[in-house]
Amino acid sequence: MTAAEVLKPPASPAGVAGPGPAGLRLVWLHLRSRRAPAGIGALAVCGALLHLALHWHWAFNSGAYAQQVPMIIEAGAATVIAVTAYSPFGETERSAGRWLPCLRLLTVAGMCGLAIALLQLGAVGESLNAGVLVLARNVIGITGIGLLCSLVTGALLAWTLPMGYMLFCQYALLQAWTAPWVWPVRPPADRGAWIWACAVFAAGLLLFAIRGPRTRLSDDS
Repeated sequence: MTAAEVLKPPASPAGVAGPGPAGLRLVWLHLRSRRAPAGIGALAVCGALLHLALHWHWAFNSGAYAQQVPMIIEAGAATVIAVTAYSPFGETERSAGRWLPCLRLLTVAGMCGLAIALLQLGAVGESLNAGVLVLARNVIGITGIGLLCSLVTGALLAWTLPMGYMLFCQYALLQAWTAPWVWPVRPPADRGAWIWACAVFAAGLLLFAIRGPRTRLSDDS
């Protein structure tokens, strides 16, 4: 046996496919570590619940009160996105992964787009008060709140602030508040509400992509 034969790598067995592109594998591992497949399933459930709520008239058909039940479901979808930011690897991943900011940003943006699409699909054929614009504004804005919350509480508790905000907006809806920072109760064309929702989402997404969720208070317990 020659030295060349020793150094030669073993041939792959016939019919066994080689590994895929490293970038795609990295994205897939990132999504799996965040339980994104389960999150997508939960978003699909939210879409189905919205369809049932509209079809069986669980809320008013028109007027401000018609936003109550859809707002709860939209906030639920947003909290799903925030909770999927949880990583079981904690500080180890944070210190070793230079692609983490991009992966975090793309994951959240993709989940938000998918959430809006699934909720809108659930509303097809039904009367969704205020339409898809308010639906999209609620999802991105409340997701931003959840991402900001994850920086303080960790991803596993990132649902607390969005749910608290949703309950507060339910009160604001009953009191007919018009402040733009309670954007879920504002009409679709309200510019101030859009500015607030987009600003909160942008701030949450940027800080989350750079820093990631807190890993000591709750995640590493």
